[in-house]
Amino acid sequence: MFILGLTGSIGMGKSETSKMFRRLGVPVFDADAAVHELLKKGGRAVRLIEAAFPGVIKDGAVNRPALGARVFGKRGELRRLEAILHPMVGQAQRAFLADAQRRRLSLVVLDIPLLFEGRGEDRCDATAVASAPYLIQRQRVLARPNMTPEKFENIRRQQVPDTVKRQRADFLLPTGLGRRHTLRHVAQLISAVRGRIGQAWPPKGRPQRRPNSHPSRRPVHARNRIRH
Repeated sequence: MFILGLTGSIGMGKSETSKMFRRLGVPVFDADAAVHELLKKGGRAVRLIEAAFPGVIKDGAVNRPALGARVFGKRGELRRLEAILHPMVGQAQRAFLADAQRRRLSLVVLDIPLLFEGRGEDRCDATAVASAPYLIQRQRVLARPNMTPEKFENIRRQQVPDTVKRQRADFLLPTGLGRRHTLRHVAQLISAVRGRIGQAWPPKGRPQRRPNSHPSRRPVHARNRIRH
């Protein structure tokens, strides 16, 4: 089973790109969706978050804007939240991969927004980044409710820069020229990796940093990169 890690900075079209993989028949683990499950009414993380951040629960679910206001720009508080959520998301991800292996799937995608920030590439056989020019990214993000230029730039500063992600990823999926253009690149990527033998699952001992995980090193699959 070959594991492809998919990532992209805010406003880069990663979520739409993830849907394209599903549309083309590739199962996708969505880390954001897993977090939503944990935070909704009855979610496993609700009681732990209420204990760590009193007052952020509304109608039995975590009020995401309230929680965001508590942790945004506060490194210590963010680490407390991550200590609760990351192990649970990791458990869901491992269950997804184990099920995929039982079903003898040849290719799966891990959709992880903070793939490089959290060394998630160590759990993948290759990585892909959804990317668009800065002006398009900015326009998309500022069209969101309650978003300001200041907030947008603050979020960008907390993420690995897009230029670095493009260097570190094995595949580049352009999202700035329309959905058809992106879909064509997604299909080409699937053709490029389908049939390859993956080595990331099942995990063998302690994960080691992949050869291309340093931005100054050439990606191991550089000859197969899909560009604009």
